[in-house]
Amino acid sequence: MDVIPTGIQGLLHLRPKVFADARGQFMETFNAEELARRAGIGVRFVQDNESRSKAGVLRGLHLQAPPHAQAKLVRVVRGAVLDVCVDVREGSPTFGHHFSLRLDDRTHDMLFIPAGMAHGFLALEEDTVFAYKCSAYYTPSAERTILWNDPDLGINWGIADPLVSDKDKAGSLLRDKNWER
Repeated sequence: MDVIPTGIQGLLHLRPKVFADARGQFMETFNAEELARRAGIGVRFVQDNESRSKAGVLRGLHLQAPPHAQAKLVRVVRGAVLDVCVDVREGSPTFGHHFSLRLDDRTHDMLFIPAGMAHGFLALEEDTVFAYKCSAYYTPSAERTILWNDPDLGINWGIADPLVSDKDKAGSLLRDKNWER
């Protein structure tokens, strides 16, 4: 596995080794010892999630407030997404900065997202399947949403009118800090 820094502390772009031949392909998508050794990731994952989206669906920007904050390991099983992470860790030198990366079922790249970051993605292809491991259980009372098109973040999603849930349309602005409590 290759570990590629992103410029945001703890947020890591991971590229698994894919073994392909005439029969198809094989790759290891998770190995706790390998992640600890190669990337310094010692997180214990407790929940796996999967979503299926139509092209143009935008989900996020989501996070869970402490003490239920989640680290995530995300990847695309089928299709493609523009994956976006925003650093909302108080005191972080990159607070308010975002990182985006295309994840798809051809490169098989993944992102490790540390706790304290808001996360969202835009499905770029029909029937996109997105999978992620979480380090804490989903806790509805801890769920927070930052507005996907917050002008202070300046995220270029590459789409003018994505399909967004009512909950995500009602997200908070980063400056309001509603995501902290």
